[in-house]
Amino acid sequence: MLWTALSGTIFNVITVAVGSVLGLLLSGRLPERYQRIVLQGLGLVTITLGIDAAVLIMSSTITKYRPEGHAGGTYGAKIAMITVGSLLVGSLIGTALRLQDRVEALGRSIHKRFGSGDAGKFAEGFLTASVIFCVGPLTLLGCIDNGLNGNPHLLMIKSLLDAFCSLALAASLGIGVLFSIVTLIVFQGSLSIAAYYMAGGLPDLSQNLMNVVGGYVLLAVALGLLEIKRIAVADMLPGIFIPPIVVWLIERSYPESLITISAGG
Repeated sequence: MLWTALSGTIFNVITVAVGSVLGLLLSGRLPERYQRIVLQGLGLVTITLGIDAAVLIMSSTITKYRPEGHAGGTYGAKIAMITVGSLLVGSLIGTALRLQDRVEALGRSIHKRFGSGDAGKFAEGFLTASVIFCVGPLTLLGCIDNGLNGNPHLLMIKSLLDAFCSLALAASLGIGVLFSIVTLIVFQGSLSIAAYYMAGGLPDLSQNLMNVVGGYVLLAVALGLLEIKRIAVADMLPGIFIPPIVVWLIERSYPESLITISAGG
């Protein structure tokens, strides 16, 4: 049933809402220096999540799928080119579509209708929370498992992590974090529904490379949280969905050049 495919997302929305409300209740009692250190701690955690996806998943994927012999010597370079190329092409697409501007405008529009206080801070909280909650290995794998098999286990683990994250974010960035549940419903719900209908044919390699590109995006979010560099993160999001297309095109033109029967079958 379609309801079963969305059970993990519904639980995730509830935990983020509860965490955000608790964070908002705490925010008025936390001095600015405490809010700042909480945000910096989240930045460090986000770096860890980004490295886990961008480096560790990349490494394990190459190890799993690298063919024997001479062809295996350049396999890592091929995978790196796919992920970096996907990020760059996706960023160009996102920039052309002005995704960052549109997401920030959406945040300001929601703020104008429902929020109060600093509109810029509202938009920052909305965008930062949306990306952190919707990008990462647990999101993709959890949605696929929930959609295909009706198993919300991974999304429930993610939900508990998001609850603590939303609490800390809301305490520092305000009510915009709470409204990120709109993005969570649309994005994560859509992935679960897509998995319910058709994701069974998506190779593990494609899923892994989507997670690797997602790791790059999480690192960009971390740089913003740590106030090192503000990056148009939303413009990069289309890159996450490009690896399956590239893998399909390469495998269609040159069968078993990326997915060998022994490794991927």
